Amino acid sequence: VQLQASGGGLVQAGGSLRLSCAASGTIFSINDMGWYRQAPGKQRELVAAISSGGDTKYADSVKGRLTISRDNFKNAVDLQMNSLKPEDTAVYYCNADYLNVLYWGKGTQVTVSS
Repeated sequence: VQLQASGGGLVQAGGSLRLSCAASGTIFSINDMGWYRQAPGKQRELVAAISSGGDTKYADSVKGRLTISRDNFKNAVDLQMNSLKPEDTAVYYCNADYLNVLYWGKGTQVTVSS
């Protein structure tokens, strides 16, 4: 399973970005998919996750601003990010739980300027 993320960039505070991640390879059914982020000098943290059935969970810091969604047919997961803050600046990674193995995509940089 390979994960390819896209959509990062530079945006001003209050702006929006949409991250996308698609899984490729021989895939039957992916369990949870999610987005993590890692800011300089900090540990990687969960941003949002979504089950194959659509149940979602979010970090408290992003609730109400970021929305995770997925397309099971396309094996893809998106992260709509609104009302971005400078503290959202980080490298964002998507992941997928497939057959109880976690796969990670290469990160995509999100920079929010004040």
